[in-house]
Amino acid sequence: MQPKKPRVLVIRGGAIGDFILTLPAIRLIRESIPGCHLEVLGYPGIVDLAVSAGLAEAVRSLEHRTMAPLFAKGAVIDEALVDYLCSFSLVVSYLYDPDGHLRASLERVGVKTLVECPHRVEPNKGHAAEQLAKPLEALAMYLDPEDWKRPMMAGSGMRTPGTSVRVGIHPGSGSEKKNWPLANWLLLGREILAEIPSARLVLITGEAEAERGVTEQLRLAWDGLPYDHWEGLPLTDLAARFSTCDVFVGHDSGISHLAATCGVPCVLLFGPTDPVLWAPPQPGVKVLRAPNGDLTHLMPDAVHAGLREALGR
Repeated sequence: MQPKKPRVLVIRGGAIGDFILTLPAIRLIRESIPGCHLEVLGYPGIVDLAVSAGLAEAVRSLEHRTMAPLFAKGAVIDEALVDYLCSFSLVVSYLYDPDGHLRASLERVGVKTLVECPHRVEPNKGHAAEQLAKPLEALAMYLDPEDWKRPMMAGSGMRTPGTSVRVGIHPGSGSEKKNWPLANWLLLGREILAEIPSARLVLITGEAEAERGVTEQLRLAWDGLPYDHWEGLPLTDLAARFSTCDVFVGHDSGISHLAATCGVPCVLLFGPTDPVLWAPPQPGVKVLRAPNGDLTHLMPDAVHAGLREALGR
């Protein structure tokens, strides 16, 4: 009779970029426990990336109604959830638990080994991905100094030989302060095509860009230009398509992290956030930092030069 596979559960909330920066830690766990069965508990649509990256066998929603009692002192916990949690030999949690209610609940239901990791990262303590993996050192798991910087995912889309240069553009982020002025994005598409007439643009937008009116303004400004519009795609579908792009331009955002971890050369515009802490670590990423952290002062010429360099022109 074959021994049971070790079962590991990683609990990770947070936004897209936060989750992607945790992928090196998840891969470290998987590689350090050969043959383990690994699952991720988190937000639907985001945690699916771990399965697409080949790092997890299954995912479960953190938003399920049975989860709430885990965060209430002494609350009755669903029996099926108890059985699920106790099936894991190791639980690694990145959830905010200031009062210790989650820890107490996991201990009460019988979870034997729990490793608590920071849900946030701090300045001047290394890159975010390094900080998120640091607590695993208690289990003798250490990030390779360079290996953690390589792409985590590979898209399934295929570039057709001889086709035009494809430039992915995502003009949004989770904060207006992290966004380059819209007027610059409106002009960027036309200026790229003026310099590379055979290029094809790929506009990537979601709910946030639609709500702010960014999507509509870009569509009007780019009317008649050769471009594709990837709107509101599931993250796993977007990851699969990224391999058809020659370069990506964006801000400090989750979509930029996704492009970088799919191996797409990136030109990323950073304003108030620190790229030493937050920029994707992949080698194909070029960061353009705005003077004084103010993206209104980042000149279009600098972005064009960054694009030319990324495309080898």
